[in-house]
Amino acid sequence: MNLQRYAAQEPLSPLGAAYAEQVLARGAGVRGIEVDLGGDAYRTLTVFPAARPTGDVLVFFHGGGWTSGYKEWMFFMAPALTARGVTFVSAGYRLAPQHVFPVGFDDAADALAWVLQHIAAHGGDARRVFVGGHSSGAHYAALLGMTGGWRAPRGLGAQPLAGCLPVSGTYRFGEGSGLSVRPRFLGPVADGRAEIAAAPLAQLDAQACPPCLLSWGSRDFPHLARQSEQMAAALQAARVATRSLVLDGCDHFQASLACGDADGPWVGPAVAWMRQQQGAARPSPEGEVQ
Repeated sequence: MNLQRYAAQEPLSPLGAAYAEQVLARGAGVRGIEVDLGGDAYRTLTVFPAARPTGDVLVFFHGGGWTSGYKEWMFFMAPALTARGVTFVSAGYRLAPQHVFPVGFDDAADALAWVLQHIAAHGGDARRVFVGGHSSGAHYAALLGMTGGWRAPRGLGAQPLAGCLPVSGTYRFGEGSGLSVRPRFLGPVADGRAEIAAAPLAQLDAQACPPCLLSWGSRDFPHLARQSEQMAAALQAARVATRSLVLDGCDHFQASLACGDADGPWVGPAVAWMRQQQGAARPSPEGEVQ
């Protein structure tokens, strides 16, 4: 993995550095098809086609507190998912503090738009595209889901998402969020509009939002667990098909690692949930039409 091409980013905490070392080691040797969306090394994505695709596609965004991380962090997830017929896409986005909202989110929307337009060439079905992420990546995934794909001009309006799978995400900002500091990706403190525009809870559009599978660790950061419960309750109140999956024994970083563990608590349930969502008929890995 060549990370030298990226501009410098914020240093990681000791826990974050240990996590980064683990995911990069687990993803070493995992190869995919690189796609450059243009303008910046962070505006790239990597496609991992399944040998026997079901048509289901998962576009996933890395974490890192909006200030660090690479799409390469999530490569370790690909083998467990592609073995089950899921076409996996790991997408990057520009980071704060150099780039503030909505720049990184627009990058995520551009990546999703590319997938919707081009994934058929890699064995995926545009009618079966799911979006997910971990931590700050889960926030971007949830915001894409809550708004039905952000902006139609980015190619997201014609085809709705099949589902949203955020893991350990942030769903609200400002007072009562439990965040100890204001995230720098929100930009300079002004009138609070960024906190509202960036909050999936505040932007929930029940008519546009796809089914959701919200996951978090049983030992996750307390404020993220509370926010996940609040997000699930809001979705259910809005009559959006929603399931919560608490990953037993996992802290914040272990929840991410579970997303690449073929025999762990997330991969099997997540793939089964994706197959259960309504949409186009697609073949199973064994060739049956479901």
